[in-house]
Amino acid sequence: MAILKTVEPKFFQTEIPYKPMGKYVHFLTIRITESYPLFQTDAELNKARVRAGVKDKTTISRLSMFKRKQSTPERLVGRELLRNYGLMRAEECEYNVNFAMDNPDCIIYGFAIGDSGSEKSKVVVDTAFSITAFDESHETFTLNAPYENGTMASKGENGSKPGEVTSRINQQDHIRPQVFFPSIVTLKDPTEASFLYVFNNILRTRHYGAQTTRTGRVRNELIGVVFADGEITSNLRWTQAIYDQMKSNNTLNAPDPLDEDDVTTAAKNAIEALMADEFIVHTDLIGDTFVSLINEVKTLTGSEKGIQAILQKADAEAKDYAKKHISKKKTATKAGKE
Repeated sequence: MAILKTVEPKFFQTEIPYKPMGKYVHFLTIRITESYPLFQTDAELNKARVRAGVKDKTTISRLSMFKRKQSTPERLVGRELLRNYGLMRAEECEYNVNFAMDNPDCIIYGFAIGDSGSEKSKVVVDTAFSITAFDESHETFTLNAPYENGTMASKGENGSKPGEVTSRINQQDHIRPQVFFPSIVTLKDPTEASFLYVFNNILRTRHYGAQTTRTGRVRNELIGVVFADGEITSNLRWTQAIYDQMKSNNTLNAPDPLDEDDVTTAAKNAIEALMADEFIVHTDLIGDTFVSLINEVKTLTGSEKGIQAILQKADAEAKDYAKKHISKKKTATKAGKE
């Protein structure tokens, strides 16, 4: 029985297929920083030197949000929900330690555990780039670690000299609030339940970047979904097209942060223009045509009954898939070792 009323069943698989069947759904997401997150490697913010726009050939540096920085927090939110509603036990499935191989997280987002088995992720996320340039999108902070008395001056702790000022001072680049990262999240061969599972994870996830920090607040705003029989444009090209739109509309007002309404308008116009140039069969739910779908999804995921129905259906599909396909792999692997 279908859960959604606003999407035609033809866009979904009736069960999770073993091999790719050529159905795709693309979630058009704008990730907006709301604090000072860190997307970094080797203590430096990730950035790339690219062209500013599709039409604007100027070269600029942009902040980069690597794919794992996006997919990992989202799947962890899903795992948390599965445990909360009794569909996953922590001792049976621990992320990057011990995968149960038969729940929605493992089947939809994939896993790899050596000879024991692997499953390719059906969720595809590529590196996202900031609309604004690196120099406009970050700032450097001086960090310190005070003593318990609340000051940087010692009172003799651990044999230190009273009055001595600690040297525990460091500098760190942080991404500014209201920096925008357009990102397309793709789900291959979606069933209705897996579509809703991934949709819910994107909407619910609020923190990205370095997990050891107390910052990292990011809000995801979806502007539409695209059902297609193939992949669509890249995050970089969409970002560059948005930049061109905003430049032509004179809504790039550096060093002031971008206006969210201006970004949303430019993002919709840019993706619609890019989709018009695609050579695939696609159905776009963008702007007004997307409103009824997202309202229905929010109503479903905002009630205990609704979220339980989604999780239970996704779990049943995952276990059915694991029984048909993964158990065979495990049996064959075991037989090969004997």
